[in-house]
Amino acid sequence: MKKNFQSIRGMHDFLPKDLSIFNNIKNILIKILNNYCYSEINMPILENTNLFTRTIGNITDIVEKEMYSFTDQSGNSLTLRPEGTVGCVRACIENGLIYNQIQKLWYLGPMFRYERPQKGRYRQFYQLGVEAFGFDGPDIDVELIMLTVRWWKKLNLLPYLNLEINSIGSLQSRLIYQKELIIFLNKNKLSLDLESRKKILTNPLRILDTKNKNVQLLLKQGPKLHDYFDKPSYVYFEQLCQLLDSMNINYQINSLLVRGLDYYNDTVFEWTTKYLGSQNTICAGGRYNSLVSYIGNQSVPAIGLALGMERLMLLFKNIYQTSCIKSNFSIDINILFSNYTIESMQLAEEIRNKFPNLKVMINYSGGSIKKQLKKANKFFTLIVLFFFKNKNHEFVVSMQNLKKNSVIYLFKHEVIETLSKIFN
Repeated sequence: MKKNFQSIRGMHDFLPKDLSIFNNIKNILIKILNNYCYSEINMPILENTNLFTRTIGNITDIVEKEMYSFTDQSGNSLTLRPEGTVGCVRACIENGLIYNQIQKLWYLGPMFRYERPQKGRYRQFYQLGVEAFGFDGPDIDVELIMLTVRWWKKLNLLPYLNLEINSIGSLQSRLIYQKELIIFLNKNKLSLDLESRKKILTNPLRILDTKNKNVQLLLKQGPKLHDYFDKPSYVYFEQLCQLLDSMNINYQINSLLVRGLDYYNDTVFEWTTKYLGSQNTICAGGRYNSLVSYIGNQSVPAIGLALGMERLMLLFKNIYQTSCIKSNFSIDINILFSNYTIESMQLAEEIRNKFPNLKVMINYSGGSIKKQLKKANKFFTLIVLFFFKNKNHEFVVSMQNLKKNSVIYLFKHEVIETLSKIFN
């Protein structure tokens, strides 16, 4: 008995009904990105492994546990990209895009992490990344958040999302805070779960975003990162909040919010929802002024965000209880009898030539008018055309407008003119 092959665990197929949602959402997101003057960039899926270990941090979960790395035939250590920011920075440095200039870029593609698969979390997942280089004030941070607000409004999802912000200060202030945090955690070690105890020695700041409620309560009694800010970080965060207030953007300050990658500083933010269970973060970002200097030789201020496409799709489907956005066939040319096939195909080509943005479907399977209309309604068809011959044996087209529930009868040469009136 032959074995049936299945997709690799954590990798998933995008079926047509899901791609309908994916592409419609993608087009909305890209249109707004263009509105804010962001340009598209594409980077390779494979990068040198050292690029990630140097920038993300050797003691992060991504580098320690989650990267798909291998040695190629030339002995090079390569990695399937676990995130997009580092590769984008590498591409910008290599091609001279960011020194002494500003850049606003976006990209969309698959990322790879070896994580435990669950609803909303995959080992291959699609991520939209947005990066802005050369801007050093909180105004670009707020503009980036405003861009996301416009996304959610256009997708009718804003009421179902919450914005959390925080500042993690400068690297120097975090190092001072981290020493005090370690002292506090060691004193209360018995109250920590096993995972948190391990992170005391490796990455204690990651304990701040624990999901363990008992540990969360304990952290409220510990030292606060804001108390260790240097003056520039304190002023920067104040200005950020003032700008958000002036733009009437609702947010919550979450003092325990940190990002999982080592290169962040100052502003961090997340868009979360209560409609997806434990995988509740849809979009997250922050400022990373030191990352460019880790890879290149100069320091360039930068901020970016990443949006999980699968989670956004899942949220959309959960809220609106739909598996398909209603944008399928605009015109459905149905064939009643096989001897009208040639005429129907010719008319379909004429319509496609005249209206390249419309979707034109020919139903080659035939069937009764009732059956074909039922099928057309299922695909949200606007116009249905039927061929038949009148008493004089002339070809006549029945044009049914399913939206208006109306029927008109035309000669073949009148169809294009009538459709022009409808779609103009």
